[in-house]
Amino acid sequence: MNISATETTNESYYLGVDGGGSKTLAVIVNAHGEEVGRGQSGSSNYTSVGVDKAISNIYAAIEEARLPLGTEFTITKAWLGLAAVDRPADHANLAPRLQGLAQTVFLTNDAELALSTLPAAVGIVLIAGTGSISLGRNAQGVTSRAGGWGYLLGDEGSGYALGSQALQAAVRAADGRGPHTLLLERILAFWQLERPDQLIGEVYFNPGKAKIARLSTCVMQAEQEGDPIAQELVQHAISELVLAVKTVARKLDMPLEQPLPLALGGGLLVNELSFQKRFLDLLSSTQTLGEIVLVEYPALSAARAVIDIIDFNHWIRV
Repeated sequence: MNISATETTNESYYLGVDGGGSKTLAVIVNAHGEEVGRGQSGSSNYTSVGVDKAISNIYAAIEEARLPLGTEFTITKAWLGLAAVDRPADHANLAPRLQGLAQTVFLTNDAELALSTLPAAVGIVLIAGTGSISLGRNAQGVTSRAGGWGYLLGDEGSGYALGSQALQAAVRAADGRGPHTLLLERILAFWQLERPDQLIGEVYFNPGKAKIARLSTCVMQAEQEGDPIAQELVQHAISELVLAVKTVARKLDMPLEQPLPLALGGGLLVNELSFQKRFLDLLSSTQTLGEIVLVEYPALSAARAVIDIIDFNHWIRV
């Protein structure tokens, strides 16, 4: 499917796509970096929803973003950052079906979009949304990462990890195998259930990582109400995210005393301000922090950055 139409104007347009475990956001900007279109659809993590569904959601988001512009224009360059895109095999699965999106298409992991917000693309990105990953680049152009292994092998500190751990604590409390926790009643209320045994059907017959990840809201609520189990889960998540950043900094030979530029993305770090503050407080206790950028819309940052990018190999993994 090729959705780049015949060019009838001299104006250039640029596309950024942020495809995560919960949603896919597409943003189109003009040559001045001004947003002219935006669209959203479901997950484009192909390891979760399959290649066909991921591609369908990517195109659906882009089609919605194109609506304000009509059909008679070409996207000059596009930068797609998709969850679970790391290995050559991932590119081989997806790239052939995305080449028609623009005259030039760049395909990377979704975490790499946020590097475009840091000066000279040097520093560390930490994403904590449905999943979690930390990725960095030093002044020599060397990149490294930690996390991003997916929900079965890792994603520590993510919304999914918090939601899954909260469910386990809730059912232990329901059985009497674990201490009482407000998480049980908060989760039941969130999913509009009446009894703990109904959790089985909700989890196993209506599965979804994004659905589990949204339970992180319950964890934050119970934690604020003083629930010790929720407090323990939140503190563990923060510690894991700090560890991810410090691991990347160490692998890139970034000194502790040198100000570290940091880009934060994902719902837990952007929207949960108390969580964000405690993460920064813990990280800054051992690492000098430089500029901190909150990346609320990585797709917009990518669309603006790609205007001037000619060769990704000079500054970012492809």
